[in-house]
Amino acid sequence: MTCNKKWLTLIGIGEDGLSGLSPAARSLIDTAEILVGGDRHLAMIPEDMRSRLVWTSPIEETIQQIINYRGKSVCVLASGDPLWFGIGTTLLKRIPIEEVSIIPSPSTFSLICARLGWSLNEVETLSLCGRPASLLQTYIYPNAKLLILSSGKATPKIVAEMLCDRNFSNSKIIVLEHLNGIKERVISSVANQWQTLPEFADLNAIAVECIPEPKAIILSRMVGLPDDAYHHDGQLTKREVRAITLSALAPNASELLWDVGAGCGSIAIEWMRSHPRCQAIAIEKSRTHFIAENAISLGTPNLKIIEGKAPESLKDLPIPEAIFIGGGATIPDLFETCWASLRSQGRLVANVVTLEGEQKLFQWQQKYGGTLTQISISRAEAIGSFLGWKPMRPVTQWKIIKP
Repeated sequence: MTCNKKWLTLIGIGEDGLSGLSPAARSLIDTAEILVGGDRHLAMIPEDMRSRLVWTSPIEETIQQIINYRGKSVCVLASGDPLWFGIGTTLLKRIPIEEVSIIPSPSTFSLICARLGWSLNEVETLSLCGRPASLLQTYIYPNAKLLILSSGKATPKIVAEMLCDRNFSNSKIIVLEHLNGIKERVISSVANQWQTLPEFADLNAIAVECIPEPKAIILSRMVGLPDDAYHHDGQLTKREVRAITLSALAPNASELLWDVGAGCGSIAIEWMRSHPRCQAIAIEKSRTHFIAENAISLGTPNLKIIEGKAPESLKDLPIPEAIFIGGGATIPDLFETCWASLRSQGRLVANVVTLEGEQKLFQWQQKYGGTLTQISISRAEAIGSFLGWKPMRPVTQWKIIKP
């Protein structure tokens, strides 16, 4: 159901409150029949007879109430830019933009850059508000400039501890409270002095300039992390094979991967590390504890983990753009289930190390097409006082794109 007119308005409000709004924005607030927002924003509007909705937890209940008001004049009060880690993104998943007017205020990120003289197009932005702090892990690299929306007064110290754990303890941390308001305060420090920092206001944001120590281990977002970056019991797609496999899978932003027979989750994790909006589901029957540990430590806490056997565990999962079969290629109906579930133009890659697995891949290649590749890797290892090549077990890989 759609409405022919714009009945829903999103107004971004800064710390300076109503005084910072344009006359047009004030008029839309004043003429709305229903006001929606958090307690802090609604308290800015003088009490009157109009209906007011305060965000509930979970938020879906309030969103449904807003949709039920379709046709009436509804005004949602939000912070800063409603479409930058804001409520606007959530609402527009349910309500067409043709029915919505949006008037943003300067975002927290823009205000931070204005205070620090940083260029907005040269920084990394993320929100830890209502999100796992371990998301920060993929953003920590030398000379990175990070802008972080905080979840509360404890977040700056959590960020500092994480930087110290990664041996980025000399990183500069700037905490900005109540930006653009009369209570604005800016506190500068370094990560290894986090224990001396004062208590912060709940409403804060964090800027970080990442500075590594010489002993810091740098983990690239590019595929092929070192094998020792993972907790595993030996069931790990080795670094060189992992890099080739992810190149074949070819991740793009917002795409979903099924990692079937995920082992310790390395393929799914590096798929997600390649872009903040990449999604993955790891299906594994016995090593899910390794997957969970690795997802948190490597900055992909939103990896969905399913403990169970394929193909039974693949039922009712979201349609993927790519599927990796890392184990179980000889299981009856596994490939057929994956192939039927794969989106048109989706990529399927399967790796095997056994002759029986090779036979299966050859049969599928003869029937469906695609390319077969054998990956042979040798690593130099000690032979007495000399070095010699020690070959790894060859991996046969099949890749196909679904018509």
